[in-house]
Amino acid sequence: MSGHSKWATIKHKKGAQDAARGKLFAKLIRQVEVAAREGGADPDMNPTLRTMYQKARSSSVPLDTIEKAIKRGTGALQGVKYEPITYEGYAPSGVAVIVEVLSDNRNRTGSEVRSAFSKHGGSMAEPGAVSWQFERKGVFILSKQLGEDELMEVALEAGAEDLQDQGDTWQLTCAPTDFHSLQTALDTAGVAYDSADITMLATQTVPLETEVAARKVLKLLDALDENDDVQNVYANFDIPDDVLALVSA
Repeated sequence: MSGHSKWATIKHKKGAQDAARGKLFAKLIRQVEVAAREGGADPDMNPTLRTMYQKARSSSVPLDTIEKAIKRGTGALQGVKYEPITYEGYAPSGVAVIVEVLSDNRNRTGSEVRSAFSKHGGSMAEPGAVSWQFERKGVFILSKQLGEDELMEVALEAGAEDLQDQGDTWQLTCAPTDFHSLQTALDTAGVAYDSADITMLATQTVPLETEVAARKVLKLLDALDENDDVQNVYANFDIPDDVLALVSA
């Protein structure tokens, strides 16, 4: 099981309940805006925008706010132009980290990301240094209301590649190109999911078997995630359930 995926799910559930909601809204709106700028305003013709639109709506971003972001992206409304940038580095214990940002000031954002790494025991790396340890996948986290056989009956024909038992949830994965067909199949069958996203999954993991080691890594990831320009943070750690329970308590 991917410790990072499970931690992200825990943070997602907590984030819907606390003061981080405003920051989450800002990041989602920025993602919608960039998706519209790069692929057009029609979600049916722009799969990335469709994903970001659904992600924003599932997080309760107001519809008019989303529509304004789309208009800024296409130029119908004036707005700031954001540039996608990816940084790579290492957290404590040699954990590989990928940071995806949308920035209107490359120098400022680069300096802030570098500072977060150095302050929390990590280091920046050259492009390509750690990205080979990840692969982009569509990922659905589902409750166990459905059994394995029932779920795979719905998912296999829609392009699902793998189903992993994560204890109290299922993790269903697919190729990015099959994400929307799988999401449609689940929606049509009435299968609820806790989250759905195209993300980066680690192909190999670094075990963090003590609370101290886990907290050091998570402290860096949280610091990166606090940056308004940072959209996604991926890392290849794996934390045992008993340690994760201590950290997330």
